[in-house]
Amino acid sequence: MWGQQTFVQGKAQISNFNKFKMVRMSEMPTVAVKIIDSSDAPGGVGETGVPCVAPAIANAWAKLTGARIRSLPFYPGMGMGEG
Repeated sequence: MWGQQTFVQGKAQISNFNKFKMVRMSEMPTVAVKIIDSSDAPGGVGETGVPCVAPAIANAWAKLTGARIRSLPFYPGMGMGEG
């Protein structure tokens, strides 16, 4: 949602995370993560909630505006407002 990075003459304009706006909890739609039993070998569950952040935001935006966004990153000018 806020992950746009621009480059000028090959140099990143945001060079550190202190200037990189992240999605805040108050901006994040609800995400439900379910861990289901499996007979497969353990593979880890530490970051199962991360991949669903972008689809959750896209679905919330579509519900709010009726406009579907199907590519990343989301940034101003793609129908996401000027944030």
